[in-house]
Amino acid sequence: MSATLNVARYSALLSGVFYGIYHRRSLQKAHDQEKEHHAIHQREQLIAQARDAWKHKQESPKESDGIITNPEDPRFDLEKLVAKWEKDL
Repeated sequence: MSATLNVARYSALLSGVFYGIYHRRSLQKAHDQEKEHHAIHQREQLIAQARDAWKHKQESPKESDGIITNPEDPRFDLEKLVAKWEKDL
């Protein structure tokens, strides 16, 4: 084999290896960005679900039992609240 052919082979081999490294890094970077975006979206969705559940929980006692759980409210009755808690257990 001639020296020129060996130089061409090894040049192609090394350029392929370096291209593979470069391509792998670009794919990994895109994958990491997508993974981060998905994690942020998932957290936002969980926070929205928690807010909805909290609102539903806050509205439910007022509508169903008529018991006021806010101690700052002048209509607050501690005995009714304790009786409701005992009933729920």
